Amino acid sequence: MISNFRKIKTLGELRQSGYKSIPVKEEMRKNLIEIFRNKTNPFASIIGYDETVVPDIQTAILSRHNIIFLGLRGQAKTKIARLMINLLDEYIPIISGSEMNDDPFNPISRFGKDKFFELENETPIEWIHRNERYTEKLATPDVTIADLIGDVDPIKAASLKLPYSDERVIHFGLIPRSHRGIFVINELPDLQARIQVALFNILQEKDVQIRGFKIRLPLDVQFVFTANPEDYTNRGAIVTPLKDRIDSQILTHYPKTIEISKKITEQEARITQDQTNKIEIPELIKNLIEQIAFEGRESEFVDSKSGVSARLTISALENIVSFAERRILINNEKDTVVRISDLTGVIPSITGKVELVYEGEQEGPVKVAFILIGKSIKTQFAKLFPSPDTLKRNASINPYQSILNWFTKKNKVDLLNDVSNHDYEKILLSVPGLKELIEKFHPQEPYKTKLLLMEFALHGLSEYSLLSKFSIEKGLQFKDMLSSMFNKSSVEEEEYEGEEDSLL
Repeated sequence: MISNFRKIKTLGELRQSGYKSIPVKEEMRKNLIEIFRNKTNPFASIIGYDETVVPDIQTAILSRHNIIFLGLRGQAKTKIARLMINLLDEYIPIISGSEMNDDPFNPISRFGKDKFFELENETPIEWIHRNERYTEKLATPDVTIADLIGDVDPIKAASLKLPYSDERVIHFGLIPRSHRGIFVINELPDLQARIQVALFNILQEKDVQIRGFKIRLPLDVQFVFTANPEDYTNRGAIVTPLKDRIDSQILTHYPKTIEISKKITEQEARITQDQTNKIEIPELIKNLIEQIAFEGRESEFVDSKSGVSARLTISALENIVSFAERRILINNEKDTVVRISDLTGVIPSITGKVELVYEGEQEGPVKVAFILIGKSIKTQFAKLFPSPDTLKRNASINPYQSILNWFTKKNKVDLLNDVSNHDYEKILLSVPGLKELIEKFHPQEPYKTKLLLMEFALHGLSEYSLLSKFSIEKGLQFKDMLSSMFNKSSVEEEEYEGEEDSLL
C-alpha cells in the first residue's frame, strides 16, 4: 500500500488517494497494536526485559505517553530508544523542501503554509523514511536553547533582506525539526536547569518561544529521555516540573541471571569469523566473564550507585579472545582454547569500567580487578566441584588431597601466558591427581575441556586458600600455601607489584 502511495507527488493526488495523516503517538500506537496481532517483537534484540521493561514500554505507547528510561549505565536505555523507530510507519509524506517535516494536510511552518496557500493541490510532496524521523541529542552542559528550540539567524535575515521582526529569520532547533518524529535526549540531568525549563511548554502546551516572536507551533513529537539516578547527585538533576510532565517513567535493570547476561554479551561482542574459526571459547570462560560483572555489582570496593555496565563483559569477551589469538600468533599455532590464565587479558576491560569507592581506591584498580576475577573463579568453582570449605573437617574424603600432597613436597607449577598448547597440556598432566579429579567429576567432557578444568581446579584451590597463587614474570605460579607463607621472599613481592604496575 505504501509503495503505491509513494508514487504520489502532489497534495491533490494525495487527497484523491484517501491517505490520512495521524499524530505520531497515534501512529506508534496503531503499529504496536498491529505488532501484537502479528505476534512480532520490535524489541527482539533487547534481552532480559521481556517480563519487565518491554511491557512497560508497550503500556506507555498505548497510552500515548512521553517516556523517560531511568537506570544505571550499560542497561540498554539508548538502544531501546533507537529501536522505537520500528513503531513508526515506513514512509510518510511531507511538503517537499520542508525543514520541519510539514504535514501536507496541516503545515505548521511559515515555509509550509506559504507553499500550501500558493500552490494548494499542486503543492509538491516527498516521502521520508522512518529513519529520518529519529533525532537524538546527548545532553551536555554546553547545550543551548538555540540548539534545541531555535534562535534568530542574522545570516538568513541578511540574505533574504528581512527585518528581525519577520518570522522567516528564525532558525529552528532540533525539537521543531523533529516534528512528526521521535526526539531523544540522553542523560537528561546533564542538561542545565534553565534549558530543562524551556521544555515545559513544549511538553505540555506545545508552545515554542524564541526571542520576542509570538508563535505557537503545534509540534507533534514523541519525546524519549534517558537518565542515570547517579547523575542526580554527581552532575545535576531533573527539575521537578519537567519530571512531572513526562508521563511514564520506566526503570531498567541489569541482567538477573548469568544465562541472560551471556546472551547479551554474545550478541554485542565483536568477534570476527576468523577468530571464531581459530579460538574455542568454552562455556566455563563465558560464565566466568559474566560472573566478574555480578561480583562487581556486589563488591565493597565498587560504587554500587554507579553500577557495572554490560559493556564490561562485552569488552572482556573481546579482550580474552584477542589475548588467546595473540598466543596463537606467538607460537605459530593454528588454533587454541581460551584458558583460565587468559583472564589476565580482561583486566583492562575491568579497570576502566568500574567506579571505585574509597576502599577500592586504596587497593587500586588493578588489584580490585584481580579480586573480582578471584571471586568469580571461587563462585563458579563451587558449581562444578565440591566446595573445599565443606571438606576441611574430613580430609579422608577430600578429592583434592593427592593434588595438595604433591605441592607440599615443594613442587610448583609455572603457568606462563604465552605457553604453547603442547606445553600447556604437559604442565597440567604433570600434577598427580589433577587428571583423576576431572575424570571423577566431569568424565563426559571433551579432552580440551578437561584440560581447561584441570587448570580451573588449580585456580579454584588457590581461591579457597589451599594453594598459593601469585604473579611471576609473564604468568602465574602455584605453590603449597603453607610453605609460601613462610618462604615468600621480598623479591617475589616486588615482582607482584611490578606486574601490577605494568598492567596499570
